[in-house]
Amino acid sequence: MSNTDKISLEKEQNADTMKLAVGVLTRRLDKISEGGGHKRLEKLHKEGKMSARERIEYLLDPGKPQIEMGAFAGYEMYEEHGGCPAGGVVVVIGYVRGRQCIVVANDATVKAGAWFPITGKKNLRAQEISMENRLPIIYLVDSAGVYLPMQDEIFPDKEHFGRIFRNNARMSSMGIPQIAAIMGSCVAGGAYLPIMSDEALIVENTGSVFLAGPYLVKAAIGEEADKETLGGAKTHSEISGVTDYKMPNDKVCLDTIKDLIDKYGRFENAGFDRVESKPALGDPEDVFSIFPERGAKPYESIELIKRIVDEGKLTQYKEHYGKTIICAYARIDGWAVGIVANNRQVVKNAKGEIQFGGVIYSDSADKATRFIMNCNQKKIPLVFLQDVTGFMVGTRSEHGGIIKDGAKMVNAVSNSTVPKFTVVVGNSYGAGNYAMCGKAYDPRLIVAWPTAKIAVMGGEQAAKVLTQIQVETLKNKGHAPDPEGEKELFEKIKSRYETQTTPYYAAARLWVDAIIDPRDTRRWISMGIEAANNAPVEKFNVGVIQT
Repeated sequence: MSNTDKISLEKEQNADTMKLAVGVLTRRLDKISEGGGHKRLEKLHKEGKMSARERIEYLLDPGKPQIEMGAFAGYEMYEEHGGCPAGGVVVVIGYVRGRQCIVVANDATVKAGAWFPITGKKNLRAQEISMENRLPIIYLVDSAGVYLPMQDEIFPDKEHFGRIFRNNARMSSMGIPQIAAIMGSCVAGGAYLPIMSDEALIVENTGSVFLAGPYLVKAAIGEEADKETLGGAKTHSEISGVTDYKMPNDKVCLDTIKDLIDKYGRFENAGFDRVESKPALGDPEDVFSIFPERGAKPYESIELIKRIVDEGKLTQYKEHYGKTIICAYARIDGWAVGIVANNRQVVKNAKGEIQFGGVIYSDSADKATRFIMNCNQKKIPLVFLQDVTGFMVGTRSEHGGIIKDGAKMVNAVSNSTVPKFTVVVGNSYGAGNYAMCGKAYDPRLIVAWPTAKIAVMGGEQAAKVLTQIQVETLKNKGHAPDPEGEKELFEKIKSRYETQTTPYYAAARLWVDAIIDPRDTRRWISMGIEAANNAPVEKFNVGVIQT
């Protein structure tokens, strides 16, 4: 077989593997979109209500792009409680009358819209995105309140349920519009969310809001009152004045929200540069054949980038220095961006020394630091493409000051004030995750391809370390395993660890905002920059960087 045939076969294998991974992703998303299942959906319809996803679809402008956040929230996390598809709440960034908004809709087919711990975390993430980008936020409320069997994990802490109402108040003071539509139950502490919004709508017969429901009122003070009298649409629109608009049904309610959004003024924007969008280089599916099967081999990272940026055009910064990181200016859907990407090719430095792809060396860390500072000076959003195994280790690297150079890069990422967007295409290991703008470093959006792996280190290495530790512990107790037992222990640890490195494990816990089809990368970044353009950029101050 010729070398050309080998390359062709390799590309076909790469494409097949990626297509299978995308197929798995699509099937899992389809299952999640069913929420609590068809029977519960039918029950909802009989009550005259639309589902959370139907409400969002009706509200958003048809034909305009949209992105769903946290679809995998809670994935395989609450099986003993019957599961919690999408965390029981659907969050989408889309357009209402041409205005980009974020919509948060409780899914009443999932435990009557009750709040699991991950539900609270997902709502807080939606509010964080709204605050960072000054996006109007629309709450479509239909929830039974806190899921009581797990109340200790959602009620009292700083990043728990109460933080949502604190954010309501902060967002109001920031001038970020909040609209809440009470389209179902809204009870106890959850009642504060719609009423702390700027405007509240309530749907007749299905919407209700009160601090305590009929059963609790009877138990607490002995008073008997039905749901409508206690907190229905008539009560709050005509007697208490708690709500601002009484709506006859879901559709009229959603139409009214559209009319309200239609009148909003505009904020001062950040002024990010955008020109006419051009398609990326080649066929959108080219990324499938470029990314290696199982991410195990080096590949031409620059070719991958060319399939993401407009016309494949790049202006590389310090192209021949610090080669294990690619830094380049480009455009994505017309938006000017600065790209920081791990180069997975094996390269040689100026001294002719081999440098491993995906590893951050001192020279590449120094290059990336300078580039990040330049992008901040020029008000250019940053896009990080992660496929990193970490920083270079060993005596030579330590003597060369790898810790200091890595700290410079982390400092620049931490203090960057232009919006950052992170795409985990492959490995995201150890401190490399931090330097390449992992979740802890406030990317405006962070997404993963189905090929992503997020962990302290690779499964093989971690399993070896953990196996050695356990074997030594057993030896000290006089129970040293035989070679077969040691191998079995290794495989068991490796299997568990590799499960924890998958993008699905990460997305379930909201370490990433979504797992996406690689072909959707441009859309996510473009919509993210459009959102970020609503909020002026603060002055960049890098702080102390050792030289």
